[in-house]
Order: sequence, then C-alpha cells, then structure tokens
Amino acid sequence: MPGRTPKVSVIIPCLNDVDALTRCLARLNEAVGCLDFELEMIVADASQDDTCAEVAGHSGAVVVRCEARSRGQQLNAGADVATGDILLFNHADTELSAPHLLGLVAAMNVDEIIGGAFYRDLAWQYPALAWLDPWVRACTRRWGILYGDQSAFVTREAFEAMGGFAAIPIMEDVDFSDRLRKRGAIVLVDPPLRTSMRRFKKRGYLRNKLQNVCIVWMWRLRLVTPEQIYRWYYRKSPGAFTP
Repeated sequence: MPGRTPKVSVIIPCLNDVDALTRCLARLNEAVGCLDFELEMIVADASQDDTCAEVAGHSGAVVVRCEARSRGQQLNAGADVATGDILLFNHADTELSAPHLLGLVAAMNVDEIIGGAFYRDLAWQYPALAWLDPWVRACTRRWGILYGDQSAFVTREAFEAMGGFAAIPIMEDVDFSDRLRKRGAIVLVDPPLRTSMRRFKKRGYLRNKLQNVCIVWMWRLRLVTPEQIYRWYYRKSPGAFTP
C-alpha cells in the first residue's frame, strides 16, 4: 500500500487455549509501542467457556464469539468485523512480535503485492535440519503452501474478492494459499516465525511432515473429503472440539 500508512488487523482464532492466547496478546501489546501504524487485535473465540474471551477483552482485543468450531469460519468471522487495510491471520501459539509486523508492512509497500506469509524458523525448531533452510525458503517462495502457522496476510480487497476462507473443517489454509497465489503476487517475510512444537514433539517431525504431505495431495486429488481428513488427523468427528 504505497504512499500511506496502513492499519493492520490481527485475527486470532481461539479454542480453549487460554495460556497461548494470553502470551500472544501480551506480545502484541508490547509491540504496539514500536509500531508507526495502527494495530487492531481481534479474537474469534469458539471456546467452551468465557475464559479466553475475558482474557482477550482485558487485553484490549475485539472479541467475536463463534458457534462454529472451525478455524476457517472463525477467521471469516474475525475478518467480518475487522477495520484494517491488511488482514493478518495468526494462530494463538505463534510468536508474532514488532519486527514481524514491521517487516509485513514494509513488504506490502509494493503495488502488485496482495498478500503473503512469514518464513518458518526451521533452525530454531530443528537445529539438525538447519542446513535445509535455504532450500525450504526457496521452495516456499516459489510454489510452497502458506500454512496457517506461517500467519498469512492479505489486503482487505483481495480477501473479499476471494470470498474469504472456505467453510471446511480442515485444509482451509491450504485452500486459501492455493487461491491467493492464483490471484496475484505474494511475498514471504522475515524474521521467521516460531510456533509451538506441541504436535511435532508428540508425533515427531518426520512422521508429522510425511503425514501432512500425504494429506495435502490426497485432498488436492479429491481422494478424500475435508471431513474424512479431519477424522483421521484429530481422531474425532468435525463436530467435536479440536485440540
């Protein structure tokens, strides 16, 4: 958005994860004093009780209560009330700070760029795999999927033209990434993001990575439905609470 200072809306989907949400909002509030643009925080909460909503409200975030326990629908609900020029979708367990936000706005100061995401901090997550980082970065820039834990961002105009996220129980980030790349130029931003390793530590990096690749291609080839993937991935039906 060359020539003017944008407003950024950070939209955070939440489901029974008060500890991660508390840390995420604290980091964002710390970042505000370092920014030269307006930052709006929105929490799209589908939790079973009011704990997360209360934490969000006390932190100065706009709270949107969501009946649907679907990340894509929660993100759409947050976007519906957002007032920013740039919509940034951030998981509660992803460490978003002032350098990330400043890097995002600088990267978006180019006419043809409509959105993008952040690189992952592979070396921090798996020091033994640090040698792969240049290859992973190159692949992500050229054709890689922009996953949810990379905090995708997009201009409001592009988001609305795309119709937002698909109302599916899982794979909403893959679907959004594919459609975003087809719509216009994107950018990958530094510094890289760090996200909780809970799932990777539980299942192991290689197992989790191979599972994700398999799931993506099964879905792209329309061999399975999002509902089937959800049951396989979370070991429960789409109507149940996700971890």
